[in-house]
Amino acid sequence: MLLTRRSAISALSVAALATLAACGSDAGGSSSSSSSSTDSAAPATDLTGQIKGAGASSQGDAQDAWMNGFLAANSGASVEYAAEGSGAGREKFIAGAIDFAGSDSSMSEEELAKVDAVIEVPLYISPIAVAYNVPGFTGETHINMTPDTIAKVFSGTITKWNDAAIAADNEGAELPDLDIVVVHRSDESGTTKNFTKYLGKVAADVWTYEAEETWPIEGGQSGDGTSGMIATIKGAEGAIGYADASKVTDELGTVAVGANGSFSPYSGEAAAATLDASELSDKATDTQIVYDINYTAEGAYPIILVSYLIAHQKYDDADIAATVKGYLEYAASEEGQTAASEAAGSAPISDGLREKVLAAVGTIA
Repeated sequence: MLLTRRSAISALSVAALATLAACGSDAGGSSSSSSSSTDSAAPATDLTGQIKGAGASSQGDAQDAWMNGFLAANSGASVEYAAEGSGAGREKFIAGAIDFAGSDSSMSEEELAKVDAVIEVPLYISPIAVAYNVPGFTGETHINMTPDTIAKVFSGTITKWNDAAIAADNEGAELPDLDIVVVHRSDESGTTKNFTKYLGKVAADVWTYEAEETWPIEGGQSGDGTSGMIATIKGAEGAIGYADASKVTDELGTVAVGANGSFSPYSGEAAAATLDASELSDKATDTQIVYDINYTAEGAYPIILVSYLIAHQKYDDADIAATVKGYLEYAASEEGQTAASEAAGSAPISDGLREKVLAAVGTIA
């Protein structure tokens, strides 16, 4: 049976994130800038650095919220962020063209070898929605799919919306005899890497491609950045794609993911179950707080992204260093995480994780 859509993404439970933090082993090219604001009672500071960032488009609304809040208390500073995609952000960061980056995937060993010591801290957490444009199945309803079915759809093995594999998990639904149009990101995207990593982990017999930031299959339609992905899905009847869940509107439907008759739509609570079951990566350190996601937690929504802010530990300019440090501290603060949640629907980090993040940010000099 079809499921009714749960409410928009809610904050992850503090208890779930606290458990995770305590485990210990555990781009559309748009640009935003701010220089000051007057809607905060926070005291002014003497920060004067002019800093620039770029990267994950999924973080776009959160970055706007962080800039507004941070600069309300730091009128002498300025911050810019260009939502150009995770890959572009990391490339610019390595090249020294920006002071910090946003990325939906952590830096590779090859990338880390090209730059001096960095910090990577998870400050934006959100489900990745599998969104579609099928008449009669948008807004308040979900189409159920197993991991294998999702992999077959995106690999091109299943090409019709009324395919027997989809129909089997949507008893009573009159699925249309409509071609499936697979939509992917055209830019280098951490969301793409997270999504293809999920497919490879849960449906390895079907999805035989490596987890990459560039979509591995030729053909289909594409969109530049998160906004481009959503616009392309909206513009093509029968389309299906993947995007940060906070950007999916009721004009589109979303897939409920599961198996054996139990399917979970995306929600903060369902994403919390996945995050709670995950651990820190083997390559994690005190300053690189990066995760390996557990995609098999029972009753969870498994397709999530943990998006990072990346900065240098050492800067040549003291004003730049102080402002980057202050900006990341604000993004990690309870106020900053609440602002991002309200603006973007992301899930606030727990107090335990915040303590780890602030310790890492504190190494910036």
